[in-house]
Amino acid sequence: MITVIGTGTGAPVPPEAVAGAELVVGGRRHLDAVRLPEGAERVVLGPLAPALDIVEEYVGKDRPVLVLASGDPGFFGIVRALAERFGADRLDVRAGVSSVAAAFARVGLPWDDAMVVSAHGRELRTAVHVCRAHPKVAVLTGPGAGPAELGAALRDAVGTPPGEPADGSTEGSAHDFANGSGARVLVVASALGSARERVERVTPAEAAARDWGPDVSVVLCLDETRAPGGVRTVAGAPAGPAGWALDEREFAHRDSMITKFEVRALALARLGPRLGDLVWDVGAGSGSVAVECARLGAAAIAVEKTADGVERIAANARAHGVYVDVVCDMAPDALATLPDPDAVFVGGGGAELPAVVAACAQRARRTVVVAMAALDRVPAAREALTGAGFSCDGVLLQSSRLAPLPGDVTRLAATNPVFLLWGTRIPVSDEGVAQ
Repeated sequence: MITVIGTGTGAPVPPEAVAGAELVVGGRRHLDAVRLPEGAERVVLGPLAPALDIVEEYVGKDRPVLVLASGDPGFFGIVRALAERFGADRLDVRAGVSSVAAAFARVGLPWDDAMVVSAHGRELRTAVHVCRAHPKVAVLTGPGAGPAELGAALRDAVGTPPGEPADGSTEGSAHDFANGSGARVLVVASALGSARERVERVTPAEAAARDWGPDVSVVLCLDETRAPGGVRTVAGAPAGPAGWALDEREFAHRDSMITKFEVRALALARLGPRLGDLVWDVGAGSGSVAVECARLGAAAIAVEKTADGVERIAANARAHGVYVDVVCDMAPDALATLPDPDAVFVGGGGAELPAVVAACAQRARRTVVVAMAALDRVPAAREALTGAGFSCDGVLLQSSRLAPLPGDVTRLAATNPVFLLWGTRIPVSDEGVAQ
């Protein structure tokens, strides 16, 4: 039998759980906090595979094993690896209070509506994008993915009111971020449950400027104007929207300068926005694509060159209750300082379109979708995608909508045709990305 004890957030390890163990496995601080049985072998967890091999030797001889873990070992913890290797029926799991639960308790907030994302041993970008897109997130930290790195990634991402430069100056900037969002605060929880426990509220910029040491296990990223949340039936990620490809009347826009819902429907299908993704909406206009991607859970950045367009996008984001960062500048120059996107939508046109598509294709991890009204732009856009190593496909979309006529009759009113191209990055290997 393998006994797994969750500890480290204040709950002591029961002495009877330790007695009789012939092998004790755990992190160094967990092992140092427990009086081990005389003669028991002690294994300090580093790489997991060698430790599991030793556990297997003991299990094969029916010798008792004790595994000490942090908090709730079934929550982003070692229980998954043990169950996969040895079977759940061989485990006696005694969960402690998870660091996430303890951190939210320290700040007096419920967390059934919180997103929880692990950056421990994983790419930090997924956690950053979830924090960009949602008001209440807990990030489980790890080496190279702690409060400083998270703060550095978020300090210019959220919280700047429309029209206010991201650096706090009074001068205009080529990369102003205008949001329909509230500023984030990071709650950094260190050494929870110990005499050294610290829970500190800092801005992302303050977090980025500090050396936090090894004791941080979780960081809460909160929009405190929305952090209490409403009553939930299902924990975790909110239910997705009941519909998408919203009618143009759902967005403020200028002179019908908006991606029509028929085009948006296919564009969204090809973009595939999801939780943990970052999507660019370049030449955003009303920001309808960025807003729809945010409604589907992705982080979204809209790039728009006009000041009134920036304000319009921010207003649309607020109206739909989502976060969209807006860069007021012209592509492709505006793209250089942005974080790499998973998917990109390029709208609008102009002579610079091939350069914009090429710049987006160089950075996109998965796909680029381009909408064009002008036939002359299609070959150059297609060449930009294929030249960047993307497979390319496309369609001409033209729809007719029902429109009333006098006498209580109906006609079909044709919309302008739009070319939609999409490029998909051709994988160089079949290795998956674990989120």
